[in-house]
Amino acid sequence: MSEFVIDDREMPRFQVNREAMVSDDVFAKEREKIFEHSWLYVGHETELRKKNDFKTRVVAGRPLIFARDAENCIRVWVNSCPHRGAMLCRERQGNARFMTCFYHGWSFSTSGNMVSMPDDASYGPDFARPDLAAPPRVDSYRGFVFVSFDPEIVDLRAYLAGAAEYLDLVCDQSEKGMEVLEGTHEYSVKANWKLLVENSFDGYHAVSTHQRYFEMVLAARGELDPSALAESRAIDLGNGHAVIAGAPATEGLFGRPLSNDGADEREARFDRFRELYGEGWVDRMQGNRNLVIFPNLVVIDLVMGVLVRKIDPVAPDYMEVTAWELAPPEEGSELRKQRLDNFLTFWGPGGLASPDDVEALESCQLGYGGRRELGWSDISRGMNKSAASSTDELQMRTWWRRWNELITGEVLPPEEQETLGDVFTAQRRPMSAEPAGISAGT
Repeated sequence: MSEFVIDDREMPRFQVNREAMVSDDVFAKEREKIFEHSWLYVGHETELRKKNDFKTRVVAGRPLIFARDAENCIRVWVNSCPHRGAMLCRERQGNARFMTCFYHGWSFSTSGNMVSMPDDASYGPDFARPDLAAPPRVDSYRGFVFVSFDPEIVDLRAYLAGAAEYLDLVCDQSEKGMEVLEGTHEYSVKANWKLLVENSFDGYHAVSTHQRYFEMVLAARGELDPSALAESRAIDLGNGHAVIAGAPATEGLFGRPLSNDGADEREARFDRFRELYGEGWVDRMQGNRNLVIFPNLVVIDLVMGVLVRKIDPVAPDYMEVTAWELAPPEEGSELRKQRLDNFLTFWGPGGLASPDDVEALESCQLGYGGRRELGWSDISRGMNKSAASSTDELQMRTWWRRWNELITGEVLPPEEQETLGDVFTAQRRPMSAEPAGISAGT
């Protein structure tokens, strides 16, 4: 039996040892066993709009350069000069044909090749001029770019398993391809990173934690019927990924009503999608979804917007969070206005939801100071059901079983769930071959 997880199917009960949220040893094991052996999100292709655009990111504690080279290929490089190790790019973003180390002046192209070094003759004609280093694996799915530091990891599409279908539901909302909008939310939380993973697809806390938000929605709509949440589901997608997905009936629960022009444009867009994909796929598209791709990528399609959230562990009791808004470039001004408004006023660090969540997570972390007296957290809700809803905790148990497998080697079987209804299983009409991967930068 694992020292971290109790998975009792007889009672039923699922508990997690709170030591996993505070221990330096556990944190080190996570770095070694999870972040060294997973596909990790680095960015979206549309963030790099022009040749030689670059962004600097931190993934699994490593500084990286996320770039589009002069040949228009997406590249990912370790942000460290091969000479003495100084960070090659100290700017957060920019556009440059060459990246030159400020320490000794070694210079490289965005394709990773060395282009010059001061006093080149001092190294001799046979000296092997080093190029930049890249993560062993780099690939993309529908514009989402991932890296892995494990050269033997399964390919990205196999790793995504059922999560790919939910990325498709998001990406199919544009015929031109979804794009990341300018502007980023960045904030930190004094809590363990796994708490925000849980929170990102926890429907149970919504009404109690975000009461002021639902009061605003009630005032805007005149009525609020939460019974539609009964039509939502929590779904195990394999490999530790999971989602809570709402049927179209849940769409009206969230956000302020659209203007007449905005509503007309949105309906026209969905009519066009019905021609492309069929009724069943668009019914699913019109619902909402909170998707977690193991271990630390969150994609939330809710409140008239698509949020992409990257959670970076820094210490057992501290994380850094980055979030972007994904949007169809062809949508009109009314829909774009509401999308940006919700990205700021709901998801923003000072918005209607995020401060509530941060307060709750930091409160949990403080509570773990009493773990000797109360050592286990309970994640059992819905274990006695054959079909879990979004207010149950199947999705969190799915994530924790994968975490437990990688940390301890103990494999726990998935929970049996009823076959999903048509609104969750309608097949998409095939359009074209899957988009090709990208250059690995080597």
